[in-house]
Amino acid sequence: MKGNVERELKQSLKKIALKYGFSIPHMEIGKDDHVHLLVSAPPKLSVTNIVRWLKGISAKELFEKCPELQQSYWKKQKRHLWSPSYYVESIGATNEQAVEKYIDEQREKEVSLDDTQSS
Repeated sequence: MKGNVERELKQSLKKIALKYGFSIPHMEIGKDDHVHLLVSAPPKLSVTNIVRWLKGISAKELFEKCPELQQSYWKKQKRHLWSPSYYVESIGATNEQAVEKYIDEQREKEVSLDDTQSS
């Protein structure tokens, strides 16, 4: 997810968070089409609903705004952009900086792995 797709995805995720009452203070779109998010949400919101909103709404919006995605991900009636799996971890305020740093470094790690594999 690069260029226009990355921009549209980030805008979509931020808009979804605002609509449903949570925030995304840190976000990185991985080079291999995965997303790292630090989400801050009130306890009344379930993780399952947050992930469902983020994946479902962003997929619909991306298919509309970036029709080039339909070539790879639009398979007849199974229009899946996202994998059904996800990883979630709850953190306290003391770990927040470590998680932010991890998210920020993801793209750098992927690029350096590509450099070593092409050598």
